[in-house]
Amino acid sequence: MLEERFIQEWMLFLYGISVIFYFIDFLYQNQRANRVAFWLLSMVWLMQTIFLFIEMLTASQIPIQTFNDGLYTYTWIMITISLIIHRVYRLEFFMFFMSVFGFIVMVLHMIRSTQIVDAEQIPFLLDEMLLAHIVSALTAYGLFTVSFILAMLFHMQYYLLKQKNNYKWLRRFQDLEGLERRAFHFIVLAEPLLLLSIILGVVWAYMTGTEFYWGDSKTIGSMIVLVLYGWYIYRRIRRNDRGKAILRLNLFCFCILLINFFLFNTLSNFHF
Repeated sequence: MLEERFIQEWMLFLYGISVIFYFIDFLYQNQRANRVAFWLLSMVWLMQTIFLFIEMLTASQIPIQTFNDGLYTYTWIMITISLIIHRVYRLEFFMFFMSVFGFIVMVLHMIRSTQIVDAEQIPFLLDEMLLAHIVSALTAYGLFTVSFILAMLFHMQYYLLKQKNNYKWLRRFQDLEGLERRAFHFIVLAEPLLLLSIILGVVWAYMTGTEFYWGDSKTIGSMIVLVLYGWYIYRRIRRNDRGKAILRLNLFCFCILLINFFLFNTLSNFHF
């Protein structure tokens, strides 16, 4: 059971990384990110296919007899369709959201499988899920912080350029365009990580029976942060906003993130 759970967790990890690369491809139409996402998803599909055939050989039937078996087969079908569409069409928007949905179904299947095969392992699995939730959120917050610092450096350099008498300091800064571009890159990495963290956190809360509701302050705060940075990405990509205007939004988003991290934690029913 431990070996099977380890493989399932590894598949889930690969699936989560593929979601991040599909998000990058969705924004940039980046061929390299597209290929990485495809091969990561292909590895997940291959491992799932091996398990599926083993189950078919063992039971002499397609694993659809129980709800949990149906979840597994459903996930395999979704990944198969995703890979086919990936090869035939260029639907970055579809691939990203299909991957997010498949990730959620795979998390639910892994938990139900553990409940059926060895219920004693559920607390350990949920602890690992909680750890993944926290690490993903903190990593996302760290990336958002780096983006905020780059935005601050942009404004500092912009001020020094306006003063026209601090040229020795300017040599320590990167050019304005480079600072703004790198600030955006860190947000692109952080946004899907925060999304995956929220998914894991919601599933963990429901599975542990923790008193959870969508009106919780930390849940609402995390959703607001996700939406605000999503709006930042939309303005940067679709509306082609650049410079001070978009970086002011960066500063505003980070202030909301700080409020969510420090204030909403104290008001939450189950965060600490």
